[in-house]
Amino acid sequence: MGLNCWDPISYKKNCQTFIDRVDRIMKNHLAIGVKRFKFQYYGSYFRTSKLNSWLRTAVTPGIEELEISLGYKQAKYNFPCPLLFAGSGRNSIRSLHLSACAFHPVAGLGSLTRLYLSNMHILGDELRCLISNSFALEELYLTNCRQIICLEVPCQLRRFVKLEVFYCSKLKVIENKAPNLCTVAIDSDVACVSIGDSLQVKDLEMFCEVEFNIVYHARAKFPASMPNLETLSIASAGEMFSTPSVPGKFLHLKHLDICLEVTSGAFSPNYDYFSLLFFLDACSILETFRLEVVQTRMKHDSVLEDPSGLRQMPGHRHDSIKKVDITGFCSAKSMVELTCHILENATSLKCLTLDTILYGYEQWRRNSLSDHKYGKCPRIGKHMIAEAHKALAAIERYVVGKVPSTVKLNVMKPCSRCHVLK
Repeated sequence: MGLNCWDPISYKKNCQTFIDRVDRIMKNHLAIGVKRFKFQYYGSYFRTSKLNSWLRTAVTPGIEELEISLGYKQAKYNFPCPLLFAGSGRNSIRSLHLSACAFHPVAGLGSLTRLYLSNMHILGDELRCLISNSFALEELYLTNCRQIICLEVPCQLRRFVKLEVFYCSKLKVIENKAPNLCTVAIDSDVACVSIGDSLQVKDLEMFCEVEFNIVYHARAKFPASMPNLETLSIASAGEMFSTPSVPGKFLHLKHLDICLEVTSGAFSPNYDYFSLLFFLDACSILETFRLEVVQTRMKHDSVLEDPSGLRQMPGHRHDSIKKVDITGFCSAKSMVELTCHILENATSLKCLTLDTILYGYEQWRRNSLSDHKYGKCPRIGKHMIAEAHKALAAIERYVVGKVPSTVKLNVMKPCSRCHVLK
């Protein structure tokens, strides 16, 4: 059921209609076992006694999945823990997803394999009590849980394989002792992260809006600390140093995703995009490489303004790379040099995509706007529109002639109607 947010009267009426409908449905299930109960409500305030009544109906022997997602207006809702931990669903529930409420667990859940908590009022000791006694737990997702200072995963969780932690602003320490953790996605600004046996980690994501030198750190440290990585996704808000040429190889890395992002202004003008070849050089079986550059200005030296020859790096071959995407492609000379180097040295390359307007707006326009009969493209600053046209000129002048016949080149262009130079 849709809610009309623009008309307060209709909105309030639809909210109540929705609540009444759910109430009728739950009353019809009084004698029927429920395996999955999912309730998402972002409307105006309603009596939480209704929700407690529905939970008493839903949390019965055999319940396997439970999701309660509420809006911020319901953030003071206190989830009825006795119903879950002392009730009949304690030993059957496998997936628990709670959002925007208070949660104070006092025990574990014997069959719980997946726990997702978002915008929750929960203390670190309470979370530790829950996960330390949920021995079947495999996956833990925490988002905006701002009362947790320390996250500890005990060694008893032998099935635990995946951890994701984002926007938990007070979190200072992550200490994992679970022996089989292999997939990690975290804010990189957590002060102290102990993954445990990092030799097990195969998939790693590190993102932070304010952290610098992530690419430098990953190239210098990860080959030794996480030698079995297969997928690596990292984001950096700035790089004070170019990517180093140092010993150490990623012998198992197949997928590399690097995002260089600033919310305003230019990304580190002194950073040498061409130095990323040293990262590629360390990945002997790399198959896909994605580079995303997010900025509102471009202050690198433009290849269109520097007539000197492009740098080359003979002997650095990348024989396994099949697919390369560069989003936010610009006329920076070092980026053009990196692109040409890949074309000349990636012997297995099948597809190269250069997106001059961030996030593939041309494709989005073609798919979503019915040839522009309706709507407009998302807004882009005039500086980056001008830069996108410079990037197209750089591609035409320096890149197109180097594309082998075996490689498909996709160029995402500015919209001819919305991204016009004025």
